[in-house]
Amino acid sequence: MLLISNIAATKVIGFGPIVTDGGAFLFPIAYILGDVLSEVYGFRAARKAVITGFAMQILATGVFFLVQVSPAGPGYENQEAFEAVIGFYPRIVLASLAGYVVGQLLNSFVLVRIKRAMGEKHLWVRLLTSTGVGEAADTVIFCTVAFLGVIPGTDFLGYVLFGFVYKVAVEVLLMPVTYQVIRMIKAREESYSVETDRLRQETAARI
Repeated sequence: MLLISNIAATKVIGFGPIVTDGGAFLFPIAYILGDVLSEVYGFRAARKAVITGFAMQILATGVFFLVQVSPAGPGYENQEAFEAVIGFYPRIVLASLAGYVVGQLLNSFVLVRIKRAMGEKHLWVRLLTSTGVGEAADTVIFCTVAFLGVIPGTDFLGYVLFGFVYKVAVEVLLMPVTYQVIRMIKAREESYSVETDRLRQETAARI
């Protein structure tokens, strides 16, 4: 989700007065998956997923850079077009890495903290609160690093605001699906819960 979204995000798109980027189509799903990981497996597992996404982005950036600087072969006449798109990718990746790492870790941390305070009930509170906090941080960081100075004036403010509202709206619309996925996974394997987490901590303290 992250890799595809960042490539798509190299294009700014507009639907009338709405300004966004190509990553809007798929990136919100990454946060929903982050919620599922945090709810089912806990903060440590979600953190591992974030680090894996971080590593894959670095790998993608390196590969794209090597392709960009490699000499064009016979008959290839799109070097300038390739550079115009992929050449902007490192800035997108830098913005994405900063926003994604901060946002996803906040998302997971807040969800787990609320779960410890409230127990297993009121899943919707955990999902909405954690997504709101994580997406707010992610959106502000990503938009600022990636497109400040590229998207002009008030269009930039609208871009940031729409990005946040849109991502949270996707979370709300897909919440019934998120519920079902979490329930399905929990029914099939051992999952993180307040009780099992407390037991692990007590065991670790004794050791």
